[in-house]
Amino acid sequence: MDAIFDDDYFMRKALQEAEVAFDKGEVPVGAVIVVDNRIIARAHNLTELLTDVTAHAEMQAITAAANFLGGKYLHKCSLYVTLEPCQMCAGALFWSQISTIIYGAKDEQRGCGVMGTKLHPKTMIRGGVLADEASQLLKRFFSEKRKLN
Repeated sequence: MDAIFDDDYFMRKALQEAEVAFDKGEVPVGAVIVVDNRIIARAHNLTELLTDVTAHAEMQAITAAANFLGGKYLHKCSLYVTLEPCQMCAGALFWSQISTIIYGAKDEQRGCGVMGTKLHPKTMIRGGVLADEASQLLKRFFSEKRKLN
């Protein structure tokens, strides 16, 4: 992998998507899907805008990547997402057979790890990439939400 196209580089792209979500009043989670060092999908949470509880960043990214590739399987693809996927998103990622999931902040309450969600046997997962930046954005969002209520 080229030095510039490392996990931090792609997670920063996901964080940019999370900032877009933040600006829209959405929970700031962003995602990108990469194949061969090329971003083929960018997404962020849209649950409020679409009034759809399934409109998580990962779900939006899976759909965009599948459309780009012309097929439902995301073999040889990597998902970079700012927050550990929830059980719903992990289930969709299972069915997509994505090769790698890289996340930023751990979700101690609703993350796929704590929920015991199974991923596809060929899927690799690792977390903690730019976790502080992702966590700070989430904390700032919920802090500002509490001030408004």
